[in-house]
Formats: sequence, structure tokens, C-alpha cells
Amino acid sequence: MAKQVRVRFAPSPTGDLHVGNIRTALFDWAYARHTNGKFIFRIEDTDTTRVTDEYIAAAIDTLKWLGLDWDEGPEIGGEYGPYLQSQRLDIYADWAQKFIVQKDAYYCYCTAEELEERRDAQKAANVAPGYDGKCRNLSENQLASFKAEDRLGVVRMRMPEGETTFVDQIRGEISFDHKFVPDFVLVRGDGSPLYTLAVAVDDISMKVTHILRGEDLLSSTPRQIRVYQAMGVKEEDYPTFAHLPFVMGQDNAKLSKRNGEVSIAWYRDKGFLPEAICNYLALLGWSPGDDVENITMQQLAELFTVERVNSSPARFDMKKLEAINGDKIRALTLDDFLERSLPFLKSAQVIMGSDDEIALVKSALPIIQERITRLDEVPAMLKFLFTKNFAVEEDSLSKVTDTASKEVLKRSLAELTALGEWTHESIEATLRSSLIEELGLKPRIAFGSLRIAVTGSTISPPLFESMELLGKIVSLKRISSALAL
Repeated sequence: MAKQVRVRFAPSPTGDLHVGNIRTALFDWAYARHTNGKFIFRIEDTDTTRVTDEYIAAAIDTLKWLGLDWDEGPEIGGEYGPYLQSQRLDIYADWAQKFIVQKDAYYCYCTAEELEERRDAQKAANVAPGYDGKCRNLSENQLASFKAEDRLGVVRMRMPEGETTFVDQIRGEISFDHKFVPDFVLVRGDGSPLYTLAVAVDDISMKVTHILRGEDLLSSTPRQIRVYQAMGVKEEDYPTFAHLPFVMGQDNAKLSKRNGEVSIAWYRDKGFLPEAICNYLALLGWSPGDDVENITMQQLAELFTVERVNSSPARFDMKKLEAINGDKIRALTLDDFLERSLPFLKSAQVIMGSDDEIALVKSALPIIQERITRLDEVPAMLKFLFTKNFAVEEDSLSKVTDTASKEVLKRSLAELTALGEWTHESIEATLRSSLIEELGLKPRIAFGSLRIAVTGSTISPPLFESMELLGKIVSLKRISSALAL
């Protein structure tokens, strides 16, 4: 009987989670859901100088917001906890001591200066840099001497001669010659575990079956397998590795703030929907086939397989993300669109949140739903409805004060003052008859200055619907004010 799939997402939150982190979490989540397995959320927080409670809380909140629910981890617990590495330090210390007793590991007392000198010598001799094994076989007297000097010794794992070979689910068979994998540190001089010890111990202790992670961690795999061996794990019980392709910027460089690598919190603040972010990130290195690009989380869980993950780097395209986000916004129900827009309107202080304001927002949203790609565009689109000190934007003033614009506004004011029924259909019919058919003006000329007079900006929702929402009294007052400029 096949073992249940158990995958883990194990960030070290030294800041807000970024695109690369979340793409990894998304693939882990999708694989677990596709196989009816378990998705484990584990926090690697042993670096207490950089990992803070605030960042841990933010990581938890981000996964919740994205809909990446976990089966074991913070706030939930599980059979193999605790799920914060800072609460597992005794476990790592016990294993490190076992490795020393087994002669799989040893104390190393080389100072940083000594290591640096020997590395320089290796470079000068054209030898691959790495630990040279000086402390591998210290005698009891040498060990006692170093301890007497109060030197802090690190714990190093012995790498045997030969090579490590494993099958990566994405890249096929991979081998590492141990000549290029020197003895590595498991425990620092202060007793704190390094990543290679903690991650390997946790993956075995938590019975992780598959490790989907970034390509940047590929070179650490032989070290983790060496820890498995020292733990006495049989080869058939090693987790299966799958190293995901890099995500590159448009300039083919690794993602940075310059080319797209900003925190998920930034995208959230800019009004990207969580389902749009997940949809787009799923397409970075994986494809559902048949050129399908618009998928739901449920479809991702149904369709995701590791076999369809590409080994080539994926390219991050902000415009593509915005296009997907726009599609997702247009697919929202009105009530959902309203609920998601209100925080942006309140944050921008466009509204305070009264029932009347919310009712007006709800009436206005349908006329902008087709025109925006991010929720943070909503306040700029709708502020003209709520401003108490209305004024035409400075850079648009010249477009309502020239002679031609004045004539358009005068004619519009006269026609609209006489208009009985105030609907967008009747407003449009009246103005088109007067300005387009009778005066022979082009729509851009006829309605451009009117749009600025009514909304204060060249960028706004559809003009006639905007005027209907404003009401006749306010619309006419604004046109009169523009004429008085």
C-alpha cells in the first residue's frame, strides 16, 4: 500500500514572504490536495537575530489570505509537532550528540581566521575551496587542549568518499561528487543548529515523503541525504526531491525589487486578489495544458502534477499578473466586489463607511468593474462621488477653461437644465443630439471637457453613468463652477 503523501512548506520568515516563497508553498499545497495528502506548514525560526514573532505572524496571515490551508502546523498542531524549530532545539541537540558518538560527526575547533587562511591557500593552489578536514581525527589530548583554551567548537558531519546520487522528480537522476561536498557544519559554536541539520531531522521526524522546493537548494541535497544516513534511515524511506525552477525577472536576472520580487504584502496592498496571485504563480513553471491560463484553486488541486513542472526558469511578467487580476475582478459578484473594495476606499479616506456611502459605492461599482485591473484603483475612480471640496485637478484646468470648452459647457448646461428625466440614457441622448449632431463635434471634444468639469479628472468611470450617480443638482453645479473658472 502506497504511503500517504506528506509535503511541507518551511519558510524562514526574516521578512514578508515573497513571490518565490509563495510559488513553492502553492505547489506544495496543490500536490498535497491533488494526492489527498497532507500539507505541513513548518516555521524555521532558529535564526533569532533575523526571524521575529511579527514576521512569523505575517507568514501565517499571508498563507491564510491566499487560501493555502494547512493540515499540520501553527495554530493547528499535529501529531509530529511542535512546528516551530525554536521549540525543537533539544531534538537537534540529541541527534548531533548521537552523530558524534557514532563517529559520523566530530568537533571542529578551527577559528574563522584559520579557515580563511586555508581557503586563500586553496584558491592560490587552484583547489576547490572547502573544509580540509583538519579536525577530523583529533586525539583526546588535542580535544582536551582546545577545550582548555575555551574554544567554541562546531559540530561537523563527515562526508565519506564517493558520490551521492538521487532521482529528482523534475530533473531526473543527479549525482554530486563528494570532492565538492566537504565536511559541513551541523551545529554552531553556541550550540544552535544549522539549516542542514534541522531541516533533515524535521523532514524525517515529520515523515515528509516529498520535498518540493526551489532550485537554489539543490546543492544542499547531498548534505541532507548524509544526515538521513547518519540517522539510520533506509534509502527507500528518503523523501523524494523535486527542485522547482527559478523565477526570473523580465531582464532574465533573478527576481529583485527592480524586476518584480517584492513581498506578497505589497501585492495585497496594491489590490491584487489572492486567487489572481495563486493563478498566476501556478503558471510560473507549470501548465495545466491546452493553453489554459484562467484556473481556480479547485482546478489547480485537481490538475496539478509534478510531472508537468518545467525544469527551465520561469519569467515573471507583471503585465500578465495584472491581466489575470483584471479577469478575476470582472468575475466577482457585485457583493464580493463591494466587500473587497471597501477597505481600499476607507483606507484612502474616500468614505467613512456609512450606510448611505456604501449604498452609493455599490451603485457605482458596476460601471468601473470592467475598467480596473487592481482594487487600489477603486478610490481614484470613485472619489468624485464623495468629495466635499470638489475641484478640477490642476493638470486638467486648461481643458475646461479654453474658449471651445467654455462653449461646450454652456451648451451642455442649458440642455441638461431643461432635461426632465435624469438617467444616463436620457443624458447621453440629449448631449449627443446637441453636441454631436447639431454642433458637429467629435465625441472626444464634446465630452472631454464635460468629463473634467463633472469628475475633476480625465480618468473616470463612464461619463453619463457618473452624472446619473451624482444627480442633477450636483452635476449642474459642477458644470457651472467649471464655467466660472
